[in-house]
Amino acid sequence: MQSIETYDFTGKRAIIRVDFNVPLNEKLEVTDDTRIRAAIPTIKKVLEKGGSVVLMSHLGRPKKGPEDKFSLKHIIPTIEKRLGVKVDFAGDCMGEEAAKKAAALKPGQVLLLENLRFYAEEEGKPRGLKDDATDEEKAAAKKAVKASQKEFTKKLASYADVYINDAFGTAHRAHASTALIAEYFPNDKMFGYVMEGELKAIDKVLESPSRPFTAILGGSKVSSKITIIEKLMDKVDNLILGGGMTYTFMAAQGGKVGSSICEPDQFETALSILKLAKEKNVKVFLAEDALCADDFKNDANTKVCPSNDIPDGWEGLDIGPKAMEAFKQVILTSKTILWNGPVGVFEMPNFAKGSMAVAEAIVEATKNGAYSLIGGGDSVAFINQYGMADKVSYVSTGGGALLEYMEGVELPGVAAIRK
Repeated sequence: MQSIETYDFTGKRAIIRVDFNVPLNEKLEVTDDTRIRAAIPTIKKVLEKGGSVVLMSHLGRPKKGPEDKFSLKHIIPTIEKRLGVKVDFAGDCMGEEAAKKAAALKPGQVLLLENLRFYAEEEGKPRGLKDDATDEEKAAAKKAVKASQKEFTKKLASYADVYINDAFGTAHRAHASTALIAEYFPNDKMFGYVMEGELKAIDKVLESPSRPFTAILGGSKVSSKITIIEKLMDKVDNLILGGGMTYTFMAAQGGKVGSSICEPDQFETALSILKLAKEKNVKVFLAEDALCADDFKNDANTKVCPSNDIPDGWEGLDIGPKAMEAFKQVILTSKTILWNGPVGVFEMPNFAKGSMAVAEAIVEATKNGAYSLIGGGDSVAFINQYGMADKVSYVSTGGGALLEYMEGVELPGVAAIRK
């Protein structure tokens, strides 16, 4: 495996898989350029060492092929502003335009290809199947798209001499641009700085954490976090569980949770997690109180209730003051901190105070020497929204990829480079 630090890019074209899946407003302007900024050092490295760059990314989830609102042309002004270099654009990935423009690249120049997901071949999934399609028709469509996926991948590879994967957020997908393309560059493939940084940060937390190590897991459902909870049981000293998961745990132990989100089919799982924690000497912290509302809206009536004694018609939407203080104390005594998932419905300002208390405690602990990793879409969104990204040790760009990597899953985009 090559290294971006030592590789000689002189006169070479590098095709870089970036993650420019950024939010756009109604005017199709970028509203958060975090992912674009993250990729700039990798692009600059290639250009500074005498190479040229072909950028490829997806944007959104187009289902029917090309749609203007998902075109990557809209993000070019933001890339140019951050990179300080003019960015040419090819309105396709497989046509004559992309091939010609890639072939004409000179050292120091950058070309952006159109949205990869305008092509079914990127994900390898058939499109346009009728709802009443037979199993035979589905199988035939899948076979056809897999065959054309090979041509699609080969075409992308033909644009460059070297492949760089710098899109950690899609590393858990075995797509053409994240995993399959690497086969065409057996001796000329590598991670970009985003990928390198992500893997080092996660490995540091999982393999050699300073102790005490505290993981804070939020989110609404136990079912979506069960694998990561079990995996962390062998790693952490403290496990703070927040968000909607709280009420499944409370109800499983016989508590009353009113109208709060709850998964009765996960009661046994919740109890087994508590039992496993006891066996492994992991301290589990659940919110003892909750900020409850009589409706799921920001201006609903609210009151603080014990998390295991919420009246009918009321639902827990944030942690209460006692829980805030308890969580804060655990975080402040930690040397390694992982935060994945807010502890309340932070999208509504009146129920963001718990997540803010957690974030502020993490910032303070980091200032005092702790190593903090923030991962998962909502936690990252929260940290960015409140301008705290530069006050923690590392902010991951991966959501699903981060969780799967931490669960011990071999990510296709990582394996393809390491192979």
